[in-house]
Amino acid sequence: MARPPGPLLLLLFPLRFLLHLSAAAGRPCGPAGLPRDTVLGLLGANITLTCQDEQPANATVLWQVEKQGAAGQLAEGNTLLLRQLRYEDSGHYSCSVGSHLLRSLRLLVAEPPETPQVSCYRRSHDKDVLCEWPQQKKPSPGTRAMLWVRRRFVAENATEQRCRYFSKARKFLCRLKVPPGTDDTKSLVVSTCVSNSAGGSAGKDKIITLSSVLRPDPPVNVTVQALERAPQRLQVNWSYPPSWDPRFYWLRFQVRYRPEPAPTFMEVDQVMTTWLDIRDAWRGTRHVVQVRAKDEFGHGTWSEWSQEAVGTPWTDPWELTSEMEPYSSQVPTEDDTYGVTLSPRLFEEDDANGAGGSVMESSTHPVASPYAFLVTGGSLLLGIALFVGIVVRYRQMWWTSGQETSKAEGEGQHMLVPLSIPPPTLSDTPLLSQPAPSAPGGLHTTQADYSSSGQ
Repeated sequence: MARPPGPLLLLLFPLRFLLHLSAAAGRPCGPAGLPRDTVLGLLGANITLTCQDEQPANATVLWQVEKQGAAGQLAEGNTLLLRQLRYEDSGHYSCSVGSHLLRSLRLLVAEPPETPQVSCYRRSHDKDVLCEWPQQKKPSPGTRAMLWVRRRFVAENATEQRCRYFSKARKFLCRLKVPPGTDDTKSLVVSTCVSNSAGGSAGKDKIITLSSVLRPDPPVNVTVQALERAPQRLQVNWSYPPSWDPRFYWLRFQVRYRPEPAPTFMEVDQVMTTWLDIRDAWRGTRHVVQVRAKDEFGHGTWSEWSQEAVGTPWTDPWELTSEMEPYSSQVPTEDDTYGVTLSPRLFEEDDANGAGGSVMESSTHPVASPYAFLVTGGSLLLGIALFVGIVVRYRQMWWTSGQETSKAEGEGQHMLVPLSIPPPTLSDTPLLSQPAPSAPGGLHTTQADYSSSGQ
């Protein structure tokens, strides 16, 4: 037997491989087979049941139904018309003439299943993969959902999993077991099929990896607390979800918050701790806070947002309330500057003081604080009192100085007058005939006075 040529042999192996993959992917997804003497009726449609091909002559055909353990008589005639079928119309129908049974059949009311739109997720690195899809309507009784998983580009049989329907959540859920040590980066092909007596529907194949379907549960125990004497700060705390073990892998978090009058949230990313210090909260306003989580390395998707937690910043009971400023992403902080809450990871050097978060400050648009008014008013009153004291002291000193000056002038008007005048000398004799100069005190002496004094 001659061997096939080399190029043809090389083409046979890829062709066989592709045929195997197509056979593995082409899972049968058709309607389930109906047993004998079973009639299918579509939900909401009309149906006519026939007893015999020809109606018996001179005989009355009577229809009876048995469903959910109860029997009852319906109508007479060779045919039975049922309108607007419901699931409750399913049951055993029989026609008879007298006590003679002519035919018995089973009516099954069903609806073709919806096409599954499957999505898969994994709540942590050590958990199984969960695949689910929602249902707009309740599936018909007897509906079966299946899921197959196989490795991509590998010629192997697929793993089959049965899916369950949860009526409260209105969705199908399938669980895929992940063996320990499975490579998280290998691609897997997920196929789904939903079928019942009315038909079958296959979903589109979905290609996933174990790392790409990571989706943690939302954080729990979210609380919002006010800080003493901090009218624009809020302390937010939360915990890891129970399904995630932080001893092996961490989560990073995203926090969003808004004051209740505001329609949109402000978000803070890259939070690696389980707390955040909000420093730009609105004074005296209740805030709504939510937290969500993601794998620390960025694999997978974000979790759902946690339940809302509310809190109001600390309010001074003696502080006068002022009208709320127009909403802005930058609002004045307690140190009269504008700030934005940032992630504590960006400012890890400040964590030694126990302060959470950080604020990027700017000196633009300062807002006057009531404390500044109090300090300014007190300083002004102190300055006025000091000025009045200086003026009073100066007036006292001026009055005392004026009293001493007046006393000194009064004492200078009383001068002592000498009791005797010294006798004239010989050189002064010719001058005796002349009037003597006036003595101090306005006294005048003459020659006669000198003569009398000489005697």
